[in-house]
Amino acid sequence: MNFTHLFAFYEVARAGSLSGGAQRLRVSQPAVSREVKELEERLGVLLFDRLPRGVALTHAGRLLFGYAERIFTLADAARSELREVAGLAAGHLKIGASATLGVYLVPKMIAEFTTLYPKVSIELTVTNTQGVAHGVANGDFTLGFVEGPYDEARLHARHIGSDEIVLAAAPDFRHHSRQLFARDLAAQMVILREPGSGTRAVVEGAYQRAGIEIIPSMSVSDTEAIKRMVVAQQAMAYVSSLSIGAEVARGELSTLEVADMRIERALHLVWLKGRSLSPCAQAFFELAHKHPAHAQGHSPVARDVTHLHGSARPFPPLNASNAGAFAADAAPGA
Repeated sequence: MNFTHLFAFYEVARAGSLSGGAQRLRVSQPAVSREVKELEERLGVLLFDRLPRGVALTHAGRLLFGYAERIFTLADAARSELREVAGLAAGHLKIGASATLGVYLVPKMIAEFTTLYPKVSIELTVTNTQGVAHGVANGDFTLGFVEGPYDEARLHARHIGSDEIVLAAAPDFRHHSRQLFARDLAAQMVILREPGSGTRAVVEGAYQRAGIEIIPSMSVSDTEAIKRMVVAQQAMAYVSSLSIGAEVARGELSTLEVADMRIERALHLVWLKGRSLSPCAQAFFELAHKHPAHAQGHSPVARDVTHLHGSARPFPPLNASNAGAFAADAAPGA
């Protein structure tokens, strides 16, 4: 069915005359009459009875008018809603975030965003990096925040900051040697996040590059649980510096220096290749890029590392495929 013909019929029916319909459409009366006649011929029914003064809908015309009214009412509603979305007066955004970012960073961004755009609803799912990357690739999330490697073939990424992975312990923790080295930690009680987490991948990558295998004494999927275990079990754990800032400030946790290793990682905002961002997704993207986390962050850089035997070996430069890799320095890490 030709919607130009249908709209002409609809306006004539609303006006009650061909001349009135022409005025509503801002075209000539002969043009409107032609549109209605062509519609009647295509449908094979008479839609109007032509009267001395105006027109009256036939039975077929009344049936068609009911459908036309619903069609154009929906069209107006769609147009109105799209205008609201374009102006960020409405909309819905699904975001996935890895555990560290989803708990310690993204909520601050969402709070700022909802202050600016209170009518846009946001659905945040917190999982590990692997789950976020998978969700974005499958279209479950429009935007994803990850702290580990991502699928470059399917995802675009924007660097939004950096994070240091630190060795956390209770303030009264005592280790046997005066100075800690990466190789010593591989044989001690060290807790790591679960496989699939960005933090775990970065730590294992750092040790692998140093030629050391680290086998955790325990794998835990929740950072808050790890912090409690560190205190209760007098253990050490590799965690994000973002996750323990408050505890360190209160004196509940401390960080231990590893003489020959410093681990940093890039934080990325990812989205599916080939998918255009909606107005609300684009607005959140821009906010995340301008967020203080981006301004304060810095890209990890390759450094020399002094190993236990005193030899220095440069590590390859970081790139998108190993964005979670580490930078090491003989000087004590923060």
